[in-house]
Amino acid sequence: MTSNSPSGPAAQVDITASRQLTSWMAEQGVAFAFTTYQTGKLFLVGLGPEGSLAVFERTFNRCMGLCAVDQSLYMSTLYQLWRFENILDTGQWHQGHDRLYVPRLAFTTGDLDIHDIAVDGQGRVLFVNTLFSCLAAPDVRYSFRPVWTPPFISRLAAEDRCHLNGLALVDGQPRYLTCLGASDVADGWRDRRADGGLLLDLVENGPVLDGLAMPHSPRVHADRLWLLNSGTGHFGYADLQRGRFEPVTFCPGYLRGLSFHDHFAAVGLSKSRQNRTFSGLPLDGLLADKNATARCGIQVIDLGSGDAVHFLRIEGLVEELYDVVLLPGCQRPMALGFKTDEIRRIINVGPALDPS
Repeated sequence: MTSNSPSGPAAQVDITASRQLTSWMAEQGVAFAFTTYQTGKLFLVGLGPEGSLAVFERTFNRCMGLCAVDQSLYMSTLYQLWRFENILDTGQWHQGHDRLYVPRLAFTTGDLDIHDIAVDGQGRVLFVNTLFSCLAAPDVRYSFRPVWTPPFISRLAAEDRCHLNGLALVDGQPRYLTCLGASDVADGWRDRRADGGLLLDLVENGPVLDGLAMPHSPRVHADRLWLLNSGTGHFGYADLQRGRFEPVTFCPGYLRGLSFHDHFAAVGLSKSRQNRTFSGLPLDGLLADKNATARCGIQVIDLGSGDAVHFLRIEGLVEELYDVVLLPGCQRPMALGFKTDEIRRIINVGPALDPS
């Protein structure tokens, strides 16, 4: 692994890869981006000039939700929602990197505990407003504008009643969301963490799956609605006709963050926190049955076989991830942050506008 850590000591985070991961990245033409709010880091993982793993990181306070659309990267932080743009043209390089993500636009939302982010078919940015238990959109005047609220939420309040967290689009429109419990009182979702999780259908205006254990990251890919049953460690899909979750792969960790490329899925794993939120979940017993301990990292799963064919393992200060995205057509990405002077010196000029 080579690393570029302009904003902190990289030696405190150790990232290792399975033997064939770098070959797979080269064959598929993909890189990784992932966030950890625990240490406030955005990591970009690609390939160095010798084909070795190359890791780049930047510091953003409580960075969580990620969304990659074409050359744009959206990310939520403690009180802002950022849009980064890649300013490099095809074939252009900057300091050995073929993508340079520059923070160009931010909505200052206040601390809404933003989780998943998506961009709909009309280019509208949407985010899961976990604190206010609703799907929302950013606005230039308001902290947010509500788009949809689960039917069991009686009013908007800064109380994290159901821990709404995940969002999936269908045909460019918001459709499916996950929450951890159908509660209408402050922090009420914690009371049924092990089996109170729901998959919600915005169009049907209600739940279509229940009995889940802290579900996250619903995504539609290859005509299936995939999601993570985080409290059991299972990656799988929703069989809406039978009304049940179908597990495909057990991953040794608490799952958050899901992205797809071709017939592969990248799943984020976190170590279990020893507190009331994470203790007592079915995951604990499943790990014990398999004589395993929870890991932090990313597993690449072959959708055809369900096998975890490659992995990134993260050790050191980072023990939890939130979101993971795959970046197709990218070899080695980097991003600008606010801890160094580099952001003052990177200037690119667009085509001239017609003054009329």
